[in-house]
Amino acid sequence: MWSFNTAAGATVFSAWGIWFLVLAALFGFNELARRFKWFGFFSYFILPVLLTLVWFFVIPEETYTDWFHLAKVYSSAAGFIIFWLIRYVERKDASGNVVWRLRDQKWALTLPALILAINILEAVTRDFQVGMTFFGTNSGPIEGEVTGVLGGPWNFMNGIAGILNIITITGWFGIVIRKETKHDKSRDMLWPDMLWFWIIAYDLWNFDYVYNCLPTHSWYAGFALLFSATLAAFTLGKGAWLQHRAATLGIWCMFAQTFPKFLDQGFTMVKSTYNPAIYTFWGALSLASNVAVLIYMIYKVIKTKRNPYLGELYVDLKAYKDIKALA
Repeated sequence: MWSFNTAAGATVFSAWGIWFLVLAALFGFNELARRFKWFGFFSYFILPVLLTLVWFFVIPEETYTDWFHLAKVYSSAAGFIIFWLIRYVERKDASGNVVWRLRDQKWALTLPALILAINILEAVTRDFQVGMTFFGTNSGPIEGEVTGVLGGPWNFMNGIAGILNIITITGWFGIVIRKETKHDKSRDMLWPDMLWFWIIAYDLWNFDYVYNCLPTHSWYAGFALLFSATLAAFTLGKGAWLQHRAATLGIWCMFAQTFPKFLDQGFTMVKSTYNPAIYTFWGALSLASNVAVLIYMIYKVIKTKRNPYLGELYVDLKAYKDIKALA
């Protein structure tokens, strides 16, 4: 799948070593952002503004300026901002009693799903764009990708998988806040209906998108980045995968915009082998996993007669109940 830049001193061991450092940094940052209210506020309300000045006025020749990279960095930051507001914005009366909370407003609970769908659609658009523009040929160096992309049917398989991934987003009106405990005062935004099978299908789709459209970045921005959010969702921050995804994606995009040479030059560069068989395998796996989730969703809709877009669908599953119990 990958080849390592041995000419610059990279080896399998050094590439894996940096991979684990990236994973640990993303996981650690996410823990700080979710546990400490004002750390999260600074990281996503203030830092993007400061870094925007750096990108456009200090390093405009070095940073990524194509539409996709800019859309990713600002949409991921916007997602975390909205999630932060849902978690913390409330109004109290003179006695200190809460009389209004943003998370009690149904319109506010549609925003996480909307942000997620837009984020997926951005990548789907890019997959189709690469497939149509560079079908059967290597693009050579393009903005955001120093070694080029290889277009093919895998782009269209994965683009369809992304559309199915949007269709199978369910239960956003069931979003709740994690109750504060002695050991965890994070007030995570829990989404009980967003369960492990959807998350895995998303990860497969998103990894394939990065491998298709940003092959040089896929070792870190695909593999390590996706794993950091999923690891958090299955361990310390159960049920809050979307919040973790926004936090890790947002800080990664800001890092990549500020230090693009980390991905594009030197011994950190990990390139695709551009093997059509591998591209086809991942495209088929991505599509098959998302078709499977869609079939399961339809099965549950027929069996339970629940509307997955106006309510929650998987309320009878143990995984759902375990997350709901944290609220």
